Amino acid sequence: MDNDVSAGSAGSTSTLGHLALGLTLLAFGVGNTGVIDNVTAADAAALATWVGGVALFVVGLLEFRAGNGRSGTAFAGLGAFWFTWGTAVGGETSAEAAGLFMLLWALLALTLTAAASGSGVLGQGVYGLLTLALLLGAIAAFAGNDGLAKAGGWVGAVAGLAAWYGATAALAKWPTFTGRAAGRRGVTATG
Repeated sequence: MDNDVSAGSAGSTSTLGHLALGLTLLAFGVGNTGVIDNVTAADAAALATWVGGVALFVVGLLEFRAGNGRSGTAFAGLGAFWFTWGTAVGGETSAEAAGLFMLLWALLALTLTAAASGSGVLGQGVYGLLTLALLLGAIAAFAGNDGLAKAGGWVGAVAGLAAWYGATAALAKWPTFTGRAAGRRGVTATG
């Protein structure tokens, strides 16, 4: 089994995890940008709860069962984040509490970024962009700055697109920017 925090091979639970992460990040990010009229981040709450929360958590448990500690940690941890965020949307909370929530989860994303070292643009890039999106969201909440919240939304949307592409690449055997096509082991661009 592939122990990298990457898109994985076609048909793996890691691929499903990256699809769930990508769709959730994309919905959350686009909602924060305000680019679509009458669509906000809160509109992504159901998707975040069930796809980003429950599905990612289950995928994380399956990855742990398969012996993939890094993928298991990533998906179970992010599943907990999305479930918590999705069920809390619309509740009464202070801007400071929301900022602290985002800041604490940015630490998880930073850990995932470091753990994905060497996994290429898609592996490390998704988690790096997620870290930046959460940091921007935290600062925006602390400062009450809608411009930073929108910037964080755009970064989150790009992270979602990258996660979606990585999963799609694994299924379609497209390039993953690591010198090999997804789903093919031991084959590099140099031979």
